[in-house]
Amino acid sequence: MTKNLLYIADPMCSWCWGFAPTIEAIAQRYESQLTIKPVMGGLRALNRTPMDDAQKAEIAEHWTHVNERTGQSFDMSFFDRNEFVYDTEPACHAVCVVRALEPSLTLLYLSALQEAFYTENRDITDEAILCEVAESLRIDGARFLSLFKDVMSVYETAGDFHMARQMQVTGYPSIVLNKDDQYAMLTAGYQPLEDLLPALDDWLAQS
Repeated sequence: MTKNLLYIADPMCSWCWGFAPTIEAIAQRYESQLTIKPVMGGLRALNRTPMDDAQKAEIAEHWTHVNERTGQSFDMSFFDRNEFVYDTEPACHAVCVVRALEPSLTLLYLSALQEAFYTENRDITDEAILCEVAESLRIDGARFLSLFKDVMSVYETAGDFHMARQMQVTGYPSIVLNKDDQYAMLTAGYQPLEDLLPALDDWLAQS
């Protein structure tokens, strides 16, 4: 019986960054019992409008709330950027590329992108930065860029966005439990680890 945990996230979603230690703990705790499959949600995919002051203030407020709730760090100098376009598609696309090249590194790469963006103020809408982060995990940069520029990987990313919509995911991070052809939502939005473990243990015990 196949048991999967579908982790619907976006590298540029601050609550997903807040959830990073939780999903890592789940991956370690249940390593032998289920497979975690990251699915990219496309929070602000294909956005083309630079952030204005109102959007900066709104996003900064979210980051502050995530920091207070989870303790995850943020480099607030990000908001000194001018004309930044908050397009999450390139980072989502990059995660899908790594998932195709090195499936076992997908979750680690997602976390590395989040850390680069939120704590180092690196521009993960830039394919050069996305490649550098991949190379930091010993992923071949030439292979990464080749697949990143391949139209089929663009379609793969769009497929993730479609899957998230089909599962009616409206908030990130979300976890959908999948056993054979049955699906169950574990959480839609951030929850601390201790609140998720009882339901996850119950679901696994029913197998």
